[in-house]
Amino acid sequence: MSEARSKILTDEFAKLQADMNKAVEARQRLDAQLSENESVLKEFSTLTPNNTVFKMIGPVLVKQDQAEARTNVEKRLEFIRGEIQRVEATLKDVGTKLEKKKADLASLNAQLGAVPGAAPVVGA
Repeated sequence: MSEARSKILTDEFAKLQADMNKAVEARQRLDAQLSENESVLKEFSTLTPNNTVFKMIGPVLVKQDQAEARTNVEKRLEFIRGEIQRVEATLKDVGTKLEKKKADLASLNAQLGAVPGAAPVVGA
C-alpha cells in the first residue's frame, strides 16, 4: 500500500513541478511584454504632434492616431500587469502545494525507512 501511495505522491509532485515551470515561463513572457510596451510608451513621450504613428497589421503598416495608439499601449500595459498578478498568485499557490507534497514525501520516506526492506521514495 505504501508503495502505491509513494507512486501517487511522486506523480503529483512531478505534475506540480511541471505546473510551476509553466507558470515561471508565463511570468517571463509577461515580463518581456511589459518591458517592450513600457519602452513603446516611453517613445510616445518623445513624439511631437507632427510625427506619424503606424501600426503593423500583418505585413502592412497602417497609419494610426497618436492618442489612439497611446491609449492602446496603456490598456495593454494594464492588461499585462493584471496577468502578472494572476500568474504571481498561481506561482504562490503552486509553491505552497509543492512544499506540502515535499513534506508528505519526506514523511512517507521516514515511515518507509522504519520498515525493513522498503525502498525510499524518489523525489523527496
